[in-house]
Amino acid sequence: MKTPKTVPATHPDESNENSNSKLNWLRAAVLGANDGILSVSGLVVGVAGATTDRHVILAAGIAGLIAGALSMGTGEYVSVSSQRDTEKAMLAKERWELKHYPEAELQELIEIYQAKGMSHKTATLVAEELTEHDAFAAHVDAELGIDPDDLTNPSHAAYASALSFFAGAIIPVAAIVIPGASMRVPITFASVVVALGLTGVLSARASGAHIGWATFRVIIGGTVTMAVTYAIGRLFGVSGI
Repeated sequence: MKTPKTVPATHPDESNENSNSKLNWLRAAVLGANDGILSVSGLVVGVAGATTDRHVILAAGIAGLIAGALSMGTGEYVSVSSQRDTEKAMLAKERWELKHYPEAELQELIEIYQAKGMSHKTATLVAEELTEHDAFAAHVDAELGIDPDDLTNPSHAAYASALSFFAGAIIPVAAIVIPGASMRVPITFASVVVALGLTGVLSARASGAHIGWATFRVIIGGTVTMAVTYAIGRLFGVSGI
């Protein structure tokens, strides 16, 4: 009887993992840019409601941009570092279990493949062959869904988050300081709406959501944010600066 050929099943999974990884990075970048647009536009429009002094508005915008980018980068670094630590702990636990309970781990792998639809005979054959080839790789793939050679990188995540926030935030800062005093707020409103519309479309495409609703939602959020902060700025406005 011929032994059936084992067809490598990693290529589709690797393709899906790469695709998911790219989508996650795109989502993170879009969210970072969206946060930059929203938070800094609210800040500069609020300040513009309080004063017409270009230097004060610019100083507030730059401070918000830098503080926000650093905050986003630091927060993402801490978050992803925690995720990476968790992944490392799970991998260490799996190594320990394979070393001390190899038979139980083999049975667990068989049960995993059975749960995916394989017969007991096929699942046993696959589990035994994969265990003989690389038991650790087989288990972390089937049980944990982790690639030990491609763990999440906190530095990369921090840079991407900070840079995307900066890229989004520069739009309202430029829009509020370049025009004359009478046109600052209207031009900033228009620029932010266009920018938020773009991030809404990108976010919807990345997540597979309905483009119209996702875009409308983010534009409404940004418009309300600017309207409220502008009203507060007018309420506490100062003169003689």
